[in-house]
Amino acid sequence: MKRLSIFILSLCLLPAAWASDVPGLVVKQSPHSTSETLDRLENVLKKKGISIVTRWNHAEKAAGVDIPLRDTELLLFGNPALGSHMFTSEQTSGIDLPMKALAWEDADGQVWLGYNDPQYIADRHGIDDRGDVIKKMQGALDKLSDVAVGQK
Repeated sequence: MKRLSIFILSLCLLPAAWASDVPGLVVKQSPHSTSETLDRLENVLKKKGISIVTRWNHAEKAAGVDIPLRDTELLLFGNPALGSHMFTSEQTSGIDLPMKALAWEDADGQVWLGYNDPQYIADRHGIDDRGDVIKKMQGALDKLSDVAVGQK
Protein backbone atom coordinates (compact mmCIF):
# COMPACT_ATOMS: atom_id res chain seq x y z
CA MET A 1 0.00 0.00 0.00
CA LYS A 2 2.83 2.38 0.85
CA ARG A 3 4.45 1.78 -2.57
CA LEU A 4 1.14 2.46 -4.31
CA SER A 5 0.76 5.75 -2.41
CA ILE A 6 4.27 6.81 -3.37
CA PHE A 7 3.62 5.86 -7.01
CA ILE A 8 0.36 7.85 -7.11
CA LEU A 9 2.05 10.85 -5.49
CA SER A 10 4.85 10.61 -8.06
CA LEU A 11 2.32 10.66 -10.90
CA CYS A 12 0.69 13.77 -9.45
CA LEU A 13 4.03 15.57 -9.35
CA LEU A 14 5.12 14.63 -12.88
CA PRO A 15 3.40 17.50 -14.72
CA ALA A 16 5.22 20.01 -12.50
CA ALA A 17 8.52 18.29 -13.21
CA TRP A 18 7.84 18.24 -16.95
CA ALA A 19 6.94 21.92 -16.99
CA SER A 20 10.18 22.87 -15.27
CA ASP A 21 12.52 20.71 -17.37
CA VAL A 22 13.66 23.73 -19.39
CA PRO A 23 17.10 24.79 -18.09
CA GLY A 24 17.00 28.16 -16.36
CA LEU A 25 13.21 28.41 -16.40
CA VAL A 26 11.42 28.98 -13.09
CA VAL A 27 7.91 27.52 -13.37
CA LYS A 28 4.93 27.84 -11.06
CA GLN A 29 1.52 26.23 -11.32
CA SER A 30 -1.40 28.66 -11.47
CA PRO A 31 -5.02 28.05 -10.51
CA HIS A 32 -6.04 30.92 -12.79
CA SER A 33 -6.47 31.18 -16.56
CA THR A 34 -3.48 32.33 -18.60
CA SER A 35 -5.01 35.79 -19.02
CA GLU A 36 -5.90 36.16 -15.36
CA THR A 37 -2.44 34.94 -14.31
CA LEU A 38 -0.78 37.62 -16.45
CA ASP A 39 -3.36 40.23 -15.39
CA ARG A 40 -2.43 39.54 -11.78
CA LEU A 41 1.29 39.74 -12.58
CA GLU A 42 0.88 42.92 -14.59
CA ASN A 43 -1.10 44.57 -11.78
CA VAL A 44 1.45 43.78 -9.08
CA LEU A 45 4.33 44.87 -11.33
CA LYS A 46 2.64 48.23 -11.96
CA LYS A 47 1.99 48.67 -8.21
CA LYS A 48 5.73 48.16 -7.62
CA GLY A 49 6.63 50.74 -10.28
CA ILE A 50 8.02 48.20 -12.73
CA SER A 51 7.59 49.13 -16.39
CA ILE A 52 5.40 47.02 -18.65
CA VAL A 53 6.95 46.84 -22.12
CA THR A 54 4.32 44.81 -23.95
CA ARG A 55 1.93 41.90 -23.70
CA TRP A 56 1.79 39.38 -26.53
CA ASN A 57 -0.93 36.77 -27.00
CA HIS A 58 0.75 33.91 -28.89
CA ALA A 59 -2.49 31.93 -29.24
CA GLU A 60 -4.33 34.92 -30.70
CA LYS A 61 -1.52 35.60 -33.18
CA ALA A 62 -1.35 31.92 -34.16
CA ALA A 63 -5.13 31.81 -34.69
CA GLY A 64 -4.75 34.77 -37.05
CA VAL A 65 -2.72 32.54 -39.37
CA ASP A 66 -4.89 29.44 -38.83
CA ILE A 67 -2.51 27.67 -36.45
CA PRO A 68 -4.23 26.18 -33.40
CA LEU A 69 -2.44 26.87 -30.12
CA ARG A 70 -3.56 26.49 -26.51
CA ASP A 71 -3.71 29.70 -24.48
CA THR A 72 -0.20 31.15 -24.34
CA GLU A 73 0.60 34.75 -23.38
CA LEU A 74 3.86 36.62 -22.83
CA LEU A 75 4.49 39.72 -20.72
CA LEU A 76 7.66 41.79 -21.11
CA PHE A 77 8.57 43.99 -18.16
CA GLY A 78 11.60 45.71 -16.77
CA ASN A 79 13.18 47.51 -13.87
CA PRO A 80 16.13 49.58 -15.15
CA ALA A 81 17.36 50.12 -11.57
CA LEU A 82 18.27 46.41 -11.50
CA GLY A 83 18.57 45.29 -15.11
CA SER A 84 20.95 48.05 -16.11
CA HIS A 85 23.53 46.66 -13.70
CA MET A 86 23.54 43.48 -15.77
CA PHE A 87 24.31 45.51 -18.91
CA THR A 88 27.20 47.33 -17.26
CA SER A 89 28.76 43.95 -16.62
CA GLU A 90 27.98 42.42 -20.02
CA GLN A 91 25.94 44.24 -22.64
CA THR A 92 24.94 41.02 -24.39
CA SER A 93 22.57 40.36 -21.46
CA GLY A 94 20.33 42.89 -23.21
CA ILE A 95 19.15 40.06 -25.46
CA ASP A 96 17.52 38.47 -22.39
CA LEU A 97 16.32 41.65 -20.73
CA PRO A 98 13.82 43.11 -20.11
CA MET A 99 12.43 40.13 -18.25
CA LYS A 100 9.67 38.02 -19.72
CA ALA A 101 6.95 35.94 -18.10
CA LEU A 102 5.08 33.29 -20.05
CA ALA A 103 1.70 31.91 -19.00
CA TRP A 104 0.47 28.85 -20.85
CA GLU A 105 -2.12 26.12 -20.64
CA ASP A 106 -0.85 22.58 -21.07
CA ALA A 107 -2.64 19.69 -22.78
CA ASP A 108 -4.36 18.78 -19.49
CA GLY A 109 -5.75 22.29 -19.02
CA GLN A 110 -3.27 23.22 -16.28
CA VAL A 111 -1.94 26.78 -16.41
CA TRP A 112 1.72 27.52 -15.71
CA LEU A 113 3.73 30.71 -15.24
CA GLY A 114 7.39 30.69 -16.15
CA TYR A 115 10.28 33.14 -16.35
CA ASN A 116 14.03 33.01 -16.81
CA ASP A 117 16.03 32.74 -13.61
CA PRO A 118 18.29 35.81 -13.43
CA GLN A 119 21.18 33.52 -12.42
CA TYR A 120 20.68 31.59 -15.65
CA ILE A 121 20.87 34.86 -17.60
CA ALA A 122 24.04 35.83 -15.72
CA ASP A 123 25.60 32.43 -16.37
CA ARG A 124 24.67 32.58 -20.04
CA HIS A 125 26.47 35.91 -20.43
CA GLY A 126 29.41 35.21 -18.11
CA ILE A 127 28.29 37.75 -15.50
CA ASP A 128 30.03 36.89 -12.26
CA ASP A 129 30.25 40.31 -10.63
CA ARG A 130 26.60 41.12 -9.96
CA GLY A 131 25.63 38.58 -7.29
CA ASP A 132 23.76 41.13 -5.17
CA VAL A 133 21.72 42.31 -8.15
CA ILE A 134 20.91 38.74 -9.18
CA LYS A 135 19.72 37.87 -5.67
CA LYS A 136 17.49 40.98 -5.59
CA MET A 137 16.03 40.08 -8.98
CA GLN A 138 15.43 36.47 -7.93
CA GLY A 139 13.73 37.51 -4.69
CA ALA A 140 11.54 40.08 -6.39
CA LEU A 141 10.52 37.72 -9.18
CA ASP A 142 9.71 34.97 -6.71
CA LYS A 143 7.44 37.25 -4.67
CA LEU A 144 5.79 38.88 -7.68
CA SER A 145 5.13 35.55 -9.42
CA ASP A 146 3.69 34.14 -6.16
CA VAL A 147 1.15 36.96 -6.23
CA ALA A 148 0.32 36.18 -9.86
CA VAL A 149 -0.39 32.53 -9.16
CA GLY A 150 -2.21 33.32 -5.94
CA GLN A 151 0.31 31.89 -3.51
CA LYS A 152 0.59 35.15 -1.55
